[in-house]
Amino acid sequence: MNTCICLLRAVNVGGTGKLPMADLRALCVEAGFSDVRTYIASGNVVLRSTLPPDRVKATLERALETYMGRPVGVMVRTARELAGVLEDNPFPDAAPNRVVAVFLDAAPPADALMTVGGQRDERLALGRREIYIDYGSGMADSKLKVPASASGTARNMNTIARLVRMAGVDAG
Repeated sequence: MNTCICLLRAVNVGGTGKLPMADLRALCVEAGFSDVRTYIASGNVVLRSTLPPDRVKATLERALETYMGRPVGVMVRTARELAGVLEDNPFPDAAPNRVVAVFLDAAPPADALMTVGGQRDERLALGRREIYIDYGSGMADSKLKVPASASGTARNMNTIARLVRMAGVDAG
């Protein structure tokens, strides 16, 4: 059995994509996943499956589309991969609530940081399948635009650390 962390895109954000976490857990169980746990209402699920991560993604996206009536993007990482995202944080000196990893399905384009707009004091770095952003002064007033992150979903380091713990991985 694989432990997977599923990060839903655009769920319960800004009043759109309402999905109660109890319903999300039920959808996951109905889809055949086990040991299903959610964390906060922004669409974070830790589950176990015999399926490889790409099949977990496809299965959950189908179930969510049926339930929501529209496609819902899901980024899936194994427990070990998510622990690696935390360990690879290029901004360990920054406040963990101000550093996010934008999760993508594939490696970000090599020129992803060249198309950034509105950058002030934010720092950015590319990861394996992530874009890391340190919002130095905070996200509230940021004008940062990262076109390469448009299809991704972001989580801050505190949330990632919590999900890693829920998945039972020691993140060093």
